[in-house]
Amino acid sequence: MIKIFADSTCDLNDDQIKDNDITIIPLFIVLGEESYKDRYEITPNEIYKWSDANKTTPKTACRSIADTMDEFKKALDNGDEIIAFTISSDMSGTNNTMNLAASELEAEDRISIIDSRSLSTGIGLQILKACELAKQGKSRSEIVNELADITPRVRASFVVDTLTYLHRGGRCSSTAALFGNALSLKPKIIVKNGKMEATTKYRGKIDKVIEKYAKNLEENLLKADSSRVFITHSGNCEEAVNNVEAYLKGLNYFKEIVITRAGGVISSHCGPGTLGVLFIADSKDAEY
Repeated sequence: MIKIFADSTCDLNDDQIKDNDITIIPLFIVLGEESYKDRYEITPNEIYKWSDANKTTPKTACRSIADTMDEFKKALDNGDEIIAFTISSDMSGTNNTMNLAASELEAEDRISIIDSRSLSTGIGLQILKACELAKQGKSRSEIVNELADITPRVRASFVVDTLTYLHRGGRCSSTAALFGNALSLKPKIIVKNGKMEATTKYRGKIDKVIEKYAKNLEENLLKADSSRVFITHSGNCEEAVNNVEAYLKGLNYFKEIVITRAGGVISSHCGPGTLGVLFIADSKDAEY
């Protein structure tokens, strides 16, 4: 049997995790001297409150190699093979930790570590594809080969209501020049080649910006993998979520429209009012 693992930045919802028997390895969110397991011990709203009070972005940390080995060993002892997904290796050391854990267990022949080159449900899209392929009886190597085609086609983008969180965290260097120049600026952030960069620059109220951002994706959406599209948000944008969902339904294209709330790691770096539409494009050369 193939067992799927993922770090907590994948932002899949509880039903998806349960239905596919996915094991989540949570990253840590560090607030001052205290650390908390992402998804399980702290909420994004608690993170926002702390971040605003301290005028800084929390630090995040991956699990230890020993902890990761313990998680892997349970599946290995059960006779399973493992496919484990991580946030882009350019954004975190989680991928390296998982590879080291597999090496320490001398189980590289039974464990495949997938560098998603993405974040949030950009990872989730790849995970769910792997789960579907596993249920079809595909082998681990067959699934890994198919993922090699899927990974570069994932389109993860989002718009932020405030640049403050990204600026504090320094995770998106291209926002530095924008910050302070126009606090009303709401850029589109894309994940390209495993890194975040700012592209289209929107202005105005976040609800209208999100609506415009979603509609600007239409050409690529209508050529995308039609099985699934994600709307992932970081809170404080309920009306925008509903509007984007209605827009996507109106396209009459996707079999499944999934709404998820971003977890602590993603939320701590992007801040409230962030929303993204994530999908698998028809080709690796498709626009972002």
